[in-house]
Amino acid sequence: MMIQWIEENQALEKTFTFPTFEDAMLFMQLATPLISKLDHHPTWSNTYNRVHVTLTTHDVGNVVTEKDRELAKIFDEIYSDLW
Repeated sequence: MMIQWIEENQALEKTFTFPTFEDAMLFMQLATPLISKLDHHPTWSNTYNRVHVTLTTHDVGNVVTEKDRELAKIFDEIYSDLW
């Protein structure tokens, strides 16, 4: 079962876990062109087999917008397609 996004402190947050470091890097690489296409850049970090993502829209006062929800859905779709 996929972990749900948590909305708190005016941001969406989620940590994705992968079998290996290489899988985590593949996830980030596959997401990058889609993120650029949306012109929305997450705060994200990688630690070994985990990728932690924080989404908020900076240019409207650091709140969650539809743009954040759209990117969250994209992340979930990439993850589901791979694992």
